[in-house]
Amino acid sequence: MKAMILAAGKGERMRPLTNQIPKPLLDVAGKPLIVWHLEKLAQANFKEVIIN
Repeated sequence: MKAMILAAGKGERMRPLTNQIPKPLLDVAGKPLIVWHLEKLAQANFKEVIIN
């Protein structure tokens, strides 16, 4: 199965956290936000992931 993560955007609602780092790379409980998504998709047996 394939999945798409919509990671584009400026992250304006998360400022000042996103002033220096993109939203997908923000640390949440010790891991970048996007890693949480990728791990959950892997657990759900997604084999391909497209990140835009």
